[in-house]
Amino acid sequence: MVYYQKMTPEGYQKIVDEIAELKKDRPRRIKILQAARALGDLSENTEYTEAKRDLGHLQSRIRFLEKQLKYSEVVKKTTDQVVDLGSKVILDFGDGDQEEYEIVGSLESDVAAGKISYHSPLGSALMKQKAGQTVDVEAPAGDYQVTILKVE
Repeated sequence: MVYYQKMTPEGYQKIVDEIAELKKDRPRRIKILQAARALGDLSENTEYTEAKRDLGHLQSRIRFLEKQLKYSEVVKKTTDQVVDLGSKVILDFGDGDQEEYEIVGSLESDVAAGKISYHSPLGSALMKQKAGQTVDVEAPAGDYQVTILKVE
């Protein structure tokens, strides 16, 4: 069974862009490796060792990202007012403060940037809910309630 990772179109494009940047940087890193190799004795050549390691990391990152794209399913946001992947929600945690989050795939999540995974406790509690509803969130640090003020 193949498991496909759900992702927003923006998250997919971000990975495509990163792969393009890494591939653009690869020739420069190859030249650095070739120059370091030309310095002579490879057994004590730290420049060569570092250049080889850096190129290996770059190639490994490209392979990793390409697999992410291969096994991803791009999900487009529906136009209804139900929380789904790609939705932006404004929430009230009961303290009067409003916070805005975007529901994204696991690979795209970045809480500091306001992007939460639909697999997270908060994200999964919000899925398929509508504005005006109060949902129970079961989190490792303790359960709490949150009210959905707006779904975009």
